Amino acid sequence: MKKLKGYIFSRPFLGERVPQHIQNIVLRDYSKKKKINFLLSATKYQTSKSSYILKEILEKIKNYDGLLFYSFLQLPENSRDRINLFNSIIKNKKEIHFAVENLITKNKKDFLKNGNFYIHA
Repeated sequence: MKKLKGYIFSRPFLGERVPQHIQNIVLRDYSKKKKINFLLSATKYQTSKSSYILKEILEKIKNYDGLLFYSFLQLPENSRDRINLFNSIIKNKKEIHFAVENLITKNKKDFLKNGNFYIHA
């Protein structure tokens, strides 16, 4: 069974405001349907430009099969940070799941195919 580390926000993202407990309910439901072992979510800090928590998760990415975001709208706004995230996932042969959009990205082809979703800065 795959192990995915959850990733949620404690602040609004791109005009959306979803309470943390609701984000976690969505992640648990997604995980149950996909038969994924959902690991407790890391929560992004309140400050809007902070990517410290995501960088910390990526340093430990080898402990997981990938990441489970509540939404692709929570990807880093900074294009360099977003590209670093994707490169780290590809290099380590991991996955990113986006629960709300029901998307899975595993490789460069997936990232390019869904490119419109990821370019939101």
